[in-house]
Amino acid sequence: MYLGRQFLIGFASVLAGLVAIILLFGLAELTQRATNRESVGFLIVLQMAFLQLPFLIQKILPIAVLFGAMFTFIRLTRTNQLVISRGVGVSAWQFLAPSLFLAMVIGAFGVTVFDPFSSAATSRFEQLEARYLRGQSSLLAVSPSGLWLRQSNVDGQSVIHANRVSQQGEELTDVTIFLYQGVDNFSGRVDASSAILRDGFWELNDVLITGPDQSPRREDIFRLETSLTVSQIQNSFAPPETLSFWELPAFISTLRQAGFSALNHRIHWHTLLSSPMLLFAMVLIAATFSLGAARRGFSGVLIAGGIFAGFLLYVVSDVVLAMGLSGAVPVVLAAWAPAGISTLLGIAAIFQIEDG
Repeated sequence: MYLGRQFLIGFASVLAGLVAIILLFGLAELTQRATNRESVGFLIVLQMAFLQLPFLIQKILPIAVLFGAMFTFIRLTRTNQLVISRGVGVSAWQFLAPSLFLAMVIGAFGVTVFDPFSSAATSRFEQLEARYLRGQSSLLAVSPSGLWLRQSNVDGQSVIHANRVSQQGEELTDVTIFLYQGVDNFSGRVDASSAILRDGFWELNDVLITGPDQSPRREDIFRLETSLTVSQIQNSFAPPETLSFWELPAFISTLRQAGFSALNHRIHWHTLLSSPMLLFAMVLIAATFSLGAARRGFSGVLIAGGIFAGFLLYVVSDVVLAMGLSGAVPVVLAAWAPAGISTLLGIAAIFQIEDG
């Protein structure tokens, strides 16, 4: 109980310091981006900074656990509490059990409770950023009934619906397009068996064109101008960070039924699942170097090595996730390998310290 409380104090202290730092830097960065926009006041910038904060807290949580655990173990070593505990026969696993358990609890809480709050705040932040800083709006909506896509060209706006999608958004099947002059003046409807996105236009096949005060007509091929690209269509999905842990499975299923791979969302979901294990590994890394330092007379080199190992794990995790996003590594392997491998290495190192 006492050791667990000491770990929570160290973790909370480090987390509070990191949160203050990233809030200041985030506020400065958003203020700079809003400098030339008269419609963006300081209150809006402040609101965006706080809305961005929960997502950033999730990103720094492993570092906070690492530093918090090292801070706790070093403090207990300096006050000789760790040395006395080891001297009376308390094993390393008994000493670490409260911290390891609490790290898992923090990770589980972050995934199941904090992540829905973070995703809602991130979603609101994305809306404000698009409105005030980027001047963009969402183009795409995917639902179980199919894909809905809004676009505009020189003649007005059009809304595209397709029952199925293939080639990652490049080809649509069973297409219906509603044409508008301006914003809301309906001017016609186009039904097609398929639509292929070319450079600057949609190529529609087996087309039926209808409209007010005109007879329906059929055409084998019809071109509809567009400024959209495949990357723009894919990037218009709701980012995975804006969807909670509980919403992601259904959204991933909907995307895959619509013909998209949902690779980014799948990796994000598995990364959330693996986060408790990653925090578990961070405590093991902190203990490996802190306990080793205690046995060797508190070496600053070992403490620096622990910090470096934690940052190295953090960087390697990002690299492996990038490989997963590119398709070079399977999704499950990309999300779980860093936490799994570091946990196994940490367990082996603690056994070596305990038996050595």
